Amino acid sequence: MSTSDPNDRAKKPAHDLDQVAVALAYDAATDDAPRIVASGHGALAEQILALAFANGVKVREDADLVEILAAIPVDTEIPLEAFTAVAEILAYVYRANGVLPPAPEAAP
Repeated sequence: MSTSDPNDRAKKPAHDLDQVAVALAYDAATDDAPRIVASGHGALAEQILALAFANGVKVREDADLVEILAAIPVDTEIPLEAFTAVAEILAYVYRANGVLPPAPEAAP
């Protein structure tokens, strides 16, 4: 997730200090919420985005959501307030990858 347009990189200084990036991880096999696995500003945000692009990870821009998520410590589950927005992003990623999300398991 990023607040800057990757197509605008040529217009920006070498390290845009306003750039923010947050990386999430989600394991559909568990009942856990998505977790923050990386977060940074400026040069660190650029490194997070570069790794994402280099590894084919889908990147989505959402300035409001990244502001919320950037305030959360790394290795922490996302807060309830971010669930709807993150669910929309996960749905986008699943569609972009041509994969259906796994069906939730029934409670015993």
